[in-house]
Amino acid sequence: MATVVGLSSSDQVLSDAEVAALCEALDDELTAIAIYDQVIADFGAIRPFVNIVEAERRHADALRSVFARYDVAVPDELGPDVVTQFSSIREACLAGIAREIDNAAMYDRLIETTTHADIVEVFENLRRASQENHLEAFRRCANRDDQPELDDGGGRRRRRRRRGGSGGS
Repeated sequence: MATVVGLSSSDQVLSDAEVAALCEALDDELTAIAIYDQVIADFGAIRPFVNIVEAERRHADALRSVFARYDVAVPDELGPDVVTQFSSIREACLAGIAREIDNAAMYDRLIETTTHADIVEVFENLRRASQENHLEAFRRCANRDDQPELDDGGGRRRRRRRRGGSGGS
């Protein structure tokens, strides 16, 4: 059990299950970051990956702040050993949908492991972002006609042009 200075005696100790829940959540967020960074490396700065990877970084930071608040060390081994690569943007978007559905289910389960209101609040906020923002963005991405939006670095979007095909000749 981890003990925190400055909280009441009942609030300063995290159970082993709570520490394990925090580790699982952070591992999941770090895995998402690695996967989405790989998609960007493979296909360019495409939406929704450029936006969602930054959100995932904020999620990981929120979890790290809970570790710090309870003076619990973040294990070094968190994050993926191997990162999945996808053959197409659509395949990556479909995988994003599955990840976000699994992410929400994970947070539903992890919420049951803690009685600390601050941890429950972080888990609920991360689940909500996953369901209300990321999942819908990946669904839109999967339903596009294979013309992802590129981020030009200035917050402006443009469509990637198709190569070949039946152009105007």
